[in-house]
Amino acid sequence: MSDDADFSQFAENFRQEVINNAEGGNDNGGASFREDEFTRLMVEYLTEAGEIEDGHICYHSARGIKVNGYSILEEEDCLDLFVSIYTQSIPPVTVRKDEVEAAFRRLLVFLQQAVKGYHKSIEEASCVFDMAQLIYKLKHQLSRVRLFLFTDGLTTVKHKQNLVKDGITYSFNIWDIQRTYRCVTSGQQREAIEINFQSQYGFPIPCLPMPESNIDYNACLAIIPGEILCKLYEEYGSRLLERNVRSFLQVRGKVNKGIRQTILKEPHRFLAYNNGISATAEEVRFVELPDGGQGIIWLRDLQIVNGGQTTASIYQAARKDKADISKIYVQAKLTIVAPEQVDEIVPLISRYANNQNKVSEADFSANDPFHVKIEEFSRTVWAPAVDGTQRQTRWFYERARGQYLNAKGRESTLAKQRAFTAMHPVGQKFTKTDLAKFEQTWEQLPHIVSLGAQKNFCRFTLRIAERDGVEIDENYFKRLIAKAILFRGTEKIVQKEEFGGYRANIVTYTLSYLSYRAEQDVDLYLIWRQQSIPEALEQSIVMISRRVHHAITNPPDGRNVTEWCKKEACWKSIKTISIELPFKGLNGNH
Repeated sequence: MSDDADFSQFAENFRQEVINNAEGGNDNGGASFREDEFTRLMVEYLTEAGEIEDGHICYHSARGIKVNGYSILEEEDCLDLFVSIYTQSIPPVTVRKDEVEAAFRRLLVFLQQAVKGYHKSIEEASCVFDMAQLIYKLKHQLSRVRLFLFTDGLTTVKHKQNLVKDGITYSFNIWDIQRTYRCVTSGQQREAIEINFQSQYGFPIPCLPMPESNIDYNACLAIIPGEILCKLYEEYGSRLLERNVRSFLQVRGKVNKGIRQTILKEPHRFLAYNNGISATAEEVRFVELPDGGQGIIWLRDLQIVNGGQTTASIYQAARKDKADISKIYVQAKLTIVAPEQVDEIVPLISRYANNQNKVSEADFSANDPFHVKIEEFSRTVWAPAVDGTQRQTRWFYERARGQYLNAKGRESTLAKQRAFTAMHPVGQKFTKTDLAKFEQTWEQLPHIVSLGAQKNFCRFTLRIAERDGVEIDENYFKRLIAKAILFRGTEKIVQKEEFGGYRANIVTYTLSYLSYRAEQDVDLYLIWRQQSIPEALEQSIVMISRRVHHAITNPPDGRNVTEWCKKEACWKSIKTISIELPFKGLNGNH
């Protein structure tokens, strides 16, 4: 197919995915629910691409106001707000410039109202209340606000200038269906960072290239001014640290006390005391400097694989302590690795740069053997036929974003594509972050699941690494799918209960409570064989979900519900609830 045909197919597949997912979670699959599902999918795509860390879907509309979701990175003083223009049109239609401007304007009005106490005029037991209250609470801490516009249409507005007001930098990020398509099909898991030191910061970075490159990589040494490193972190935040497994998990945004003291009291000795950073890039352009030697003028896909804490500490000292960082310099080793070898070599650089400890052994990439094995079983293990038919299906594990649509697209005719969908129903597709939710919930970690998809996935990966991995065989895969059936089934049960919000929290707490009360002694193989939740167990889930809903929406001291659900104390309080459960027929002892 031509690129235009590929794009058209992508847009159609994306639309179908929104519709299918919306209908899977809601009986009527109405337009507003589809917009929520569209926003959720865009958040998933951008989380996978590393553009955002996570996001809560939270639709709210009022006169002059519209918002579809948010994410708060407290350690980075950053707020992300999302607004969607969902057209549902195929082929994609043009979204005019005035529509884009209006959407951003409505989002900004919401923000302005939120910092003034908008939550006081909203019903408390709602996600909108939580969102507005959090913004109000953090209004004096924010240094960056990133406004994201998502649309399934096409817009000619590709860039909107940043705005700085009252010490806060506002950036405007536009993701139309074309940009999303390019990101998904670029062969990368994220949109690479490109930096032009000359145009962005006024000068190239002097460097010393290695005498001769080899077939695997090239490299150079440089001394980077602290002010430049600070600006890089301010602009790109945790995107700079995505390949630094330890930084991503543990030190992102946190300040090392020793580093901070040096910055504040002896900035001129920083270069002498600090070990510097190790960074990688896919491509670098050098220039000859007027005074001799070479400089780095441009690079693509900069990643700090060791030294994330140094970078974050300089940023925080400049931001919070108002420290003078003009005398700070940081030594840097920059390794240039070709795109086709990035996934192989950069994780190894990160691993060895981080002293090979347990944490650094955790591999967040889709190429980790754990994920490869799950994918292998998902392509070979048939799920039992149900409803008296002979038709068997498979659960499709999407190890890397876009695999499902690519596999379907490879089928040569429409009839074969329909057969593919029948064999791999959309409702039986699951991703890395889905898998982490299923497992962490069953392991009774609902407060971790409530942190958000990406953070939960990182914690899951770390837990697996600390246990020296997990033996993946067919039995593990079947039990995993049973947990998926439990999770997806509970989502529908909670949806029918119409609690009015906090569905994700209620689902994970409900199943964690079930796992806790049953001591994980639920017949997962029965669920696998039936491909559904037994009726008695369904009744128990309904009862638990009602008690869980009441408990989490009445947090102690009037706390924010969303934030309360992220605390282990919340889980401990849920475990104290006493419920008579009617599912004795399943195992006979509950």
